[in-house]
Amino acid sequence: MRRLLAISLVAVLPLTNATAARAQEPETRQQSFAAAAAEFQVPESVLLGVSYLASRWDAHAGRPSSDAGFGPMHLTDAAAFSAANHHSEGAEDARGDESRPLPAPAAPPAPANLPGSLRTMERAAALTGESHERLRTDAAANIRGGAALLADYQKALGAPLSDDPGQWYGAVARYSGAEEAGAARFFADEVFATIKDGAERTTDDGQRVRLAAVPGLAKAEKWLDRLGLRHPRPDGVECPASISCEWIPAAYQELPPNGYGHYDLADRPASQQIEYIIIHDMEGYFLPSIGLNQDPTYGASWQYSVRAADGHIAQHIKAKDIGWQAGNWYINAKSIGIEHEGFLAEGGTWYTEAMYRSSARLVRYLALRYGVPLNRAHILGHDNVPGTLPTTVRGMHEDPGPFWDWAHYFELMGAPLRRFGGPKSGSIMIKPDFATNKPYFYGCDRANPEAACPPLPAHTVWLRTEPRADAPLVKDIGKHPTGESLYSVYDHSARASTGQRFAVAERRGDWTAIWYLGQKAWFHNPAAAPTAVPSMGLVVTPKPGMATVPVYGRAYPEQEAYPAGVPYQAVTPLQYTFSAGEQYTLAGPAAAEYYRAVTFDLADHQVVRGRTKYLQIQFGHRVMYVKADDVRVTFSG
Repeated sequence: MRRLLAISLVAVLPLTNATAARAQEPETRQQSFAAAAAEFQVPESVLLGVSYLASRWDAHAGRPSSDAGFGPMHLTDAAAFSAANHHSEGAEDARGDESRPLPAPAAPPAPANLPGSLRTMERAAALTGESHERLRTDAAANIRGGAALLADYQKALGAPLSDDPGQWYGAVARYSGAEEAGAARFFADEVFATIKDGAERTTDDGQRVRLAAVPGLAKAEKWLDRLGLRHPRPDGVECPASISCEWIPAAYQELPPNGYGHYDLADRPASQQIEYIIIHDMEGYFLPSIGLNQDPTYGASWQYSVRAADGHIAQHIKAKDIGWQAGNWYINAKSIGIEHEGFLAEGGTWYTEAMYRSSARLVRYLALRYGVPLNRAHILGHDNVPGTLPTTVRGMHEDPGPFWDWAHYFELMGAPLRRFGGPKSGSIMIKPDFATNKPYFYGCDRANPEAACPPLPAHTVWLRTEPRADAPLVKDIGKHPTGESLYSVYDHSARASTGQRFAVAERRGDWTAIWYLGQKAWFHNPAAAPTAVPSMGLVVTPKPGMATVPVYGRAYPEQEAYPAGVPYQAVTPLQYTFSAGEQYTLAGPAAAEYYRAVTFDLADHQVVRGRTKYLQIQFGHRVMYVKADDVRVTFSG
């Protein structure tokens, strides 16, 4: 009887603690961290540091991250999420070479068993007595859950519940959920760097939170060794030493009857310069998605995959070789593709700080190594890549979507998006305040696709036909040949994105018009809360005598440049043009090149180079190309 009573008391203890915690609910986020730290005997600085690397202390109103994590402590609950890899959505051919079309790839399978890193909420609920619903939606309960997990991990290591933050290094490393020692170390090192330097910011719901610096912090790294994590072989990965990377090669083999998969051998940058880095969102789990890269029959491939919880990176294809990832063969041949674990299509609305930091370091490393400019004309989202031909424009993909924080990403790269010029400058850079810019969208919920999305921080502004809030959206004749642009979260037809530069067409009160897809496009840009900053640089306009100028989705050579045995790839303009008087910002020259690679053997591949000179411009939400002979280049200050 006494034993049964003891068991009963243990069973109700978490519920009693949860009820007591609720009765003394902290009033502020800062107090929530202090209370949870005291309750579970976790140093407050450790709790704050872990939360900062997960969410930067934001609550996100109970909405999931791209990795199915909830709240300031990113407690994961992925059971309700299903994978739908973005390469299986729409009509885009990931290779983007109509001379050898690929069938649409199938969606990846959901994992049979979710890894522990995707279901930490279960353990947090057991430790605290809080319901899953409260752990998702109540910030104070969520912070309690995270503190309970850290204390649980510390005890499992046999480490003391010490007041010394450095003694919690192993528990912090385990909190990452990583199975690789390097990934756990990266996560813990970033947390302890944050603790050492301190941090302070206002959260998404207006809470001011501060982590005081601990300059003399010493890490007890011995605890990491007791986690028993694996040490994958790097095998020559092309990554900076400060992040966690491993080599998980994509398949490359011959397929019957005359095919092969599923990338192309090359010799970049000797054969062609690498000029772009393409940012993708997987819309799938990390493990199934990288599994697709190991399937030679799968019709898409990419160089790197980034895991959300801890920023761990898998490299699949060497940078010298070409992945089938952007839906445009010209850009594929000159780019590196990076996929990020994410679930935007299933309701995920934000990305972890660990992912941003790791990815930003990788991009900076690659950009410096290959001479890729750190700007939004060369660090592109998949949603900024143009269709190759008029027939492919509608099917181009639209990830990573509006909830990717480009401004923060570039800050982490050490290349912040800065203003240049005065208030009357001839060009602007889109740059709304991410935290407060919450435009209307619908389509975040697949089960109810017409429903409005919750108000969410986003990097985009809507573009209208007139300077008024109820004016129609501007049209995109490529995306919607006979219809209107949509407010869908997946429709970029009438949107401009943070970091993109556009030529100013007109200013009127709180509204600014830019040249966009051959028309004036107005966006709200009040001086009190600007959504753009002044910019300056080169712009293009039609040469005198040119009534309209065609634009292109690829910069292919003229027919005379093709040697015998290499079929001519037609230089076909897209359905767009622009007229005299319009201006578009210039990103730089684009070499007239076509990489002919249709066999398994690298010896058969060759680069066709032409004499036609092209220029890359910001024409709409996607970059496009014009022939230099068709335009005049001027400076816009």
